[in-house]
Amino acid sequence: MSQFLFDLAFPLTVPFWALMVFAPKWRWTHRIASSPLIAVPLLVVYTVLVAGHLPELWATMSSPSFEGLQTFLGTDWGTSAVWAQVLAWDLLIGAWIYREGRRLNLHPLLVGPLLVFTIILSPFGFVLFLIIRAFCDTPDRATTVVTGE
Repeated sequence: MSQFLFDLAFPLTVPFWALMVFAPKWRWTHRIASSPLIAVPLLVVYTVLVAGHLPELWATMSSPSFEGLQTFLGTDWGTSAVWAQVLAWDLLIGAWIYREGRRLNLHPLLVGPLLVFTIILSPFGFVLFLIIRAFCDTPDRATTVVTGE
């Protein structure tokens, strides 16, 4: 079961990534990418994987140690659960990058490859986008957001 859910997890993200990369200006893409519900299929996979192992999961995460996490990740269900969790976070980060790219009016030929990079190596894609965002964002955005002007 763990192997099946591991194998299922990434394909559950593909439609969302495909919309953001290949149909970025379609109005439904923005609506879909704006919803945190895009992570729900992966969270269902995660829940199914950990449901029978809550005591072990709680022990590992409430008092983390290198050895404990290594043991957790050495199980089929633990590896698959972490994979589903990572994919869910990556998808949420990718959706934020997509939305911010639209807000900044960045060209889809810049944001699309950046999203693909984020799919593969999300921490690097996220940092790269933060750098791009720092150069492209307006200096008064923080004031505008806080004051509502």
